[in-house]
Amino acid sequence: MSDVEPGDGNPYALEEGEPGVVARLRDWILLDGDRLVLAAMLSAAIFVLFLGLNALDVIAFTNDNSITRAASGMVAGTFSLVTLVVSINQLILSREFSAVSEARERLEGVMDLRREVEAAAEVPASPTAPARLLELLLETIHARAGTLAESVEGQEDEEVREAVGEYADYVRESTDRIDRRIDGARSDTFEALSASVRYDDAWQFYLARRLRNRHEEELNRGSIEAFDDLVEAVERFGVAREQFKTTYLQRELTRFSQLTILCGVPAILSALLIGFLYADVGGPAIAVDRLPVVVCALLTVIVSPLALMASYILRTATITRRTASTGPMLPGKEFRDRPFERRDGEE
Repeated sequence: MSDVEPGDGNPYALEEGEPGVVARLRDWILLDGDRLVLAAMLSAAIFVLFLGLNALDVIAFTNDNSITRAASGMVAGTFSLVTLVVSINQLILSREFSAVSEARERLEGVMDLRREVEAAAEVPASPTAPARLLELLLETIHARAGTLAESVEGQEDEEVREAVGEYADYVRESTDRIDRRIDGARSDTFEALSASVRYDDAWQFYLARRLRNRHEEELNRGSIEAFDDLVEAVERFGVAREQFKTTYLQRELTRFSQLTILCGVPAILSALLIGFLYADVGGPAIAVDRLPVVVCALLTVIVSPLALMASYILRTATITRRTASTGPMLPGKEFRDRPFERRDGEE
């Protein structure tokens, strides 16, 4: 079945379609782009900015006192940033230390989820790669949505039959769309997580429970069981994504800490070097015409830890924000069309 496009008559469809240039650029900056590339671009932009401001005579690099004061502030600021990153790293490490009972409980939780996935999908063993596991969960949701649609084909109440059929179509089309995204992903945690955050399982979870409870008297036993099976499958997808999100954020923040320490040492040395360039009583130690390029290059190195922090925080904050809802709790969600407002008259 083809994807649902806005305006094609499906009351459960969200605004999808192909994103525009601005939306793709936004997603690249916030989520999809390589963090080191983005940090390098931010640092290069700062280099060009300061060099351009100097060329326009907005700023100058000839005042010894102002430059040395700025260098002192940059040294203190870089030390503070590195200290903050070390604290974050210690916080992450503290969660890795656990007693045997806690480690056993975490392992049993993961194994219980895998056994549930295996039983639902009827496979001998669930995949270890995050992308493949999420793909298997989506296939299970798709299959159970098909079972739900089949269970109401003989339903006498036309309103119930159409409502459940439309919902089942919406679920299958959503899983097909996300499955194609995951299918092109590599078998690493971020590729799978990046694709899965676009799957609105919380909205599907809410709609399933609302339809089931609202029409419980009209539905036959097979339809009620099909609803329950679908809700369980959607729940498993949300739990699996949360597990992958936790694993990814731990790895990403640990990598960010390592890179910040590596960039922090050259940044501090560069800030000190700026101060030494202006330490001579006779003025700057290099030719005045070379000062703008040299100082701007050193400033670029100094702000590299800040650019790195911005690039990583943008991604981790975006992932956390887009997966903030738990179950049918939908903070900040806005939908193009709410079918139950039309049918129930509720606001």
